[in-house]
Amino acid sequence: MSHDLELVERANATGRIPAVFVHGLWLLPSSWDRWAGVFAEAGFAPVTAGWPDDPDTVEEAREHPEVFADKTVAQVADHLSELIGRLSRRPVVIGHSFGGLLTQILAGHGLARASVAITPAPFQGVLPLPLSALRAAAPVLGNPANRHRAVPLTFEQFRYAFTNAVSEEEARELFEEFAVAAPGAPLFQAAAANFNPWSEVKVDSLAEDRGPLLIISGKRDHAVPWAIANASYKIQERNERHVTEIVEIPNRGHSLTIDMGWREVCDTALNFVQRFV
Repeated sequence: MSHDLELVERANATGRIPAVFVHGLWLLPSSWDRWAGVFAEAGFAPVTAGWPDDPDTVEEAREHPEVFADKTVAQVADHLSELIGRLSRRPVVIGHSFGGLLTQILAGHGLARASVAITPAPFQGVLPLPLSALRAAAPVLGNPANRHRAVPLTFEQFRYAFTNAVSEEEARELFEEFAVAAPGAPLFQAAAANFNPWSEVKVDSLAEDRGPLLIISGKRDHAVPWAIANASYKIQERNERHVTEIVEIPNRGHSLTIDMGWREVCDTALNFVQRFV
């Protein structure tokens, strides 16, 4: 939290519009470092927000994976809402995977002047469940005890869920540089969202102050295939007050924010928010 507050204070001191970046499962805020540099050059004040208790480094995260356990969607959303509430200007929000889900939750609360959800995890009402998404989630969902655990991925599991669209060599480099354990709870919450009326995995897609929203999908994404991303878009586009768009990036998998093609995705997000900011 202290690191997040430092970034918020730094952003406020610039007087610029903040760009809040929200990571997903198995990654840390540092996965956004290159994006933060691009957005800073474009005149934004980047805030690479953490989840509660996120370690500062990948090395620390691997030494103490237990810190990730039992983090729920509502806990993370509340944490991010509090951080955004400390910003002096309403930010743009960009999130990946479960960070993309959280981005849409925050936008539904009126906290984003524009938002980009990249290969976003599904929310209540998103019905498609492709086999590749089930396989990508199996390392967690395959054991009910993982609901309260921090779960790391093996390289083979990371290769299937994240880096299927890059070379074996790059996949291993990305695994070594970025992969950490993740809480099992959010995946169980997402899996049960359509069967639980009280689910925390809800998005107010019709909110009057939602703001413009772009959903980005990777054409070769196993974890969040086009069917899921497009179903999210179909729900979000019912908001007649605000622009809702979707774009599919060719030849990219779930690692599209960190792999060799990251800049194309980053520029796509930046170009969108610059239309409205």
